[in-house]
Amino acid sequence: MPNQSYRNVNCEHCLVRKDSLFKDFCKHDVDDLDGHKSCSFYKKNQSVFLEEGTPRGVFCLNAGKIKVFARGEEGKEQIIHVAKEGEIVGFRAMFSGEPYRVSATTLEDCNICFISKADFLDMVDTNSSLRNGILKELSTELADRATFITNMAQKSVRERLAFSLVFLDDIYQGEMINFSREDLANFVGTATETLIRLLKEFKEDELIKTHSRKIELINISGLLKISGS
Repeated sequence: MPNQSYRNVNCEHCLVRKDSLFKDFCKHDVDDLDGHKSCSFYKKNQSVFLEEGTPRGVFCLNAGKIKVFARGEEGKEQIIHVAKEGEIVGFRAMFSGEPYRVSATTLEDCNICFISKADFLDMVDTNSSLRNGILKELSTELADRATFITNMAQKSVRERLAFSLVFLDDIYQGEMINFSREDLANFVGTATETLIRLLKEFKEDELIKTHSRKIELINISGLLKISGS
């Protein structure tokens, strides 16, 4: 279970709210939001929610990264999204009335704020800025996801890895990419052994540097050329 005593974040002073669906809330709405959320600390590799679980609410990521993934028939993970600070995870399930279709697990230590399903849906009903933000998010996500899937499906594993590294570099915003080799393989859609071999080649070609599990991109233009982007 998450640690309920970790750090309570005041929504008015939250540094990542400007990047969230709550960015256009007025002072009254922010105060209302603050009164209906709870903050918890999640350790690295801790489950946030599970596929087939009953949605209880939404999770606003204050600090850290979360992987959203589905499992194939053989139990292998396919990472379909990496959520960063400011993102709200699990809100799509609020509208379907069905169990989660995916799972979410922390990639690193995270501080996460939780809003119950009833409170969140009430905010959607009464707050036009949140409602419009969700519609925009869903529309943009659909287009972006279609482009991403199309690009990945038409590339070789080497091209997919180069594309994925540049994509993740944007998520990590200048910090080194902090993915386990297994998670990165599941994101690229390849075997871990193949990924390790390709990372070694990229390192020898002076495209990346590795610092234990962390990856530093030192030649983004070279990676973009390989990816065909």
